[in-house]
Amino acid sequence: MAEHRTMQRSALLDAARTLLSEGGTEALTFPALAERTGLARSSVYEYFRSRAAVVEELCAVDFPVWAAEIEAAMEQAPTPEGKVEAYVRQQLALVGDQRHRAVVAISASELDAGAREKIRAAHGGLIAMIVEALQALDHDQPRLAAMLLQGVVDAAVRRIETGAVEDPGAVADAAVAMALRGVRG
Repeated sequence: MAEHRTMQRSALLDAARTLLSEGGTEALTFPALAERTGLARSSVYEYFRSRAAVVEELCAVDFPVWAAEIEAAMEQAPTPEGKVEAYVRQQLALVGDQRHRAVVAISASELDAGAREKIRAAHGGLIAMIVEALQALDHDQPRLAAMLLQGVVDAAVRRIETGAVEDPGAVADAAVAMALRGVRG
């Protein structure tokens, strides 16, 4: 029985990711989740009490996986500059990934304080990784630089997601070039 519940919960999260990536937070409704999974709407409520609860669970499940992929890419880089480049490129490489699209939809939405706090904590972990690389580059304000660097990444993500005229690879190259010039001061 527990295994069956775990499978249904997993199916609900998959459906939530799809709905978020296709239609943003407005698309994430309990009737839509029920329809996608073949469960009765009342059954969806047995797993999640609200949309925010679905979002919190997605954050708890997806953010660590996403952060681990970025961290792994950074650890492969032998130099601090390489770590900065890996940080930018890996986040942009994840743009087409459904988990990432769901996360972007979530981040932009109105969430309760608990969900917002989970997102902040997960982002904080990513920021901590890049602060360390910036300290290794002797940046005099590594924390500020990390926040600004994330702003460059977020802008590049939006550029790719809106299907800008540039090729996603060109957007990534421009973001990396801007990041590396910026962190060298």
